[in-house]
Amino acid sequence: MLFLYHAPISTCSQKVRLVLAEKELEWDGKAINFGKGDHLTPDYLKLNPNGVVPTLLHDGDPIIESSVITEYLDEAFPEKSVRPKDLKTLARMRAWRQYIDEVPTPSIRPISFNTFFVPIWSKMTEEEFWNYTERLPLRKHFYRKMGRGGFSKAEIDESLDRLTQTLNRMELALENGDYIIGDQYTLADVALTPTVVRLEDCGRSDLWDHLPRVAGWYERIKARPNFDIAYMPGSRDLGAHI
Repeated sequence: MLFLYHAPISTCSQKVRLVLAEKELEWDGKAINFGKGDHLTPDYLKLNPNGVVPTLLHDGDPIIESSVITEYLDEAFPEKSVRPKDLKTLARMRAWRQYIDEVPTPSIRPISFNTFFVPIWSKMTEEEFWNYTERLPLRKHFYRKMGRGGFSKAEIDESLDRLTQTLNRMELALENGDYIIGDQYTLADVALTPTVVRLEDCGRSDLWDHLPRVAGWYERIKARPNFDIAYMPGSRDLGAHI
């Protein structure tokens, strides 16, 4: 019934796997190998014209975009809901999710790419790199902005500033409960988890050393049963995927 095209290291794939595990849904799937270009094959592009992961098939019908997928799963399978029932609280959760999609989610990419993926591009010729990016439906200009040498210090500093803003907002929100929207674990927590995990994997857990509520939230997140299921072997070993 549920089939997921995903990649262990993909933060967007991790979001969807967190929801599947939290709701104890059974699913089958295929791990996409970026190095082999699995995400750019004609068959995959028919399912997801953006050429990214994840893609969820529900009874054979494709659902794309991780934030859309996570909310779809909660609507299609309402047991163990990860959305508030109160409409005003639900609106607060969606406002957080919108902010997450616009600020921390794109901001983690330059740091992540510089840390783990620049070694791939630096070994390419300029022509090879250009030809590779030409195949990308959605991220061509992002890759070209990065270039074979990675993002500049100014661009990394801007990303870190945005991520610091996010963590400070989290610290304030966590005054009201164990999770971002109070005492219920919701899609806001799901959406934030991969960014905080990736920061830790990039050696930047110092960004929340002075934020005790964020630190406590992260410990609770890692202690939840869905965490180890979603972060399957290889999910945090980005170097192995280079």
